[in-house]
Amino acid sequence: MNILELSDEEILAAADPMWADLVKYSNEQNYGAFTRHFSSTFIKGANEVEMGKQFARSDLAKNLSEDTEYLGMIRRGDYVTVMYKVIHKENKGEWLGRLVLGYEKDKIRIFGATLF
Repeated sequence: MNILELSDEEILAAADPMWADLVKYSNEQNYGAFTRHFSSTFIKGANEVEMGKQFARSDLAKNLSEDTEYLGMIRRGDYVTVMYKVIHKENKGEWLGRLVLGYEKDKIRIFGATLF
């Protein structure tokens, strides 16, 4: 199946809970739960030691507000990028959250996630 064939509503039904989990488990610095929806290729680049360092050093990786706002979607190739506006509880301002989704073994998985 190709994720591009899904409607925006179907994609958001998968993306929103995944994004909520990323925010929650980033705030909790819980590596196992944070990576549970990652594709096999994405998880290879997100090893536990490096993620632990990021959780420990990055103020941006914790204290994220659970209240996010969907901004839009970009469809390209075999992937869909879903963008969210994110608020940090301590640092003033808005951040752009990016979630890249695609199919792996007939399941929607995360192929990329960043916060700018």
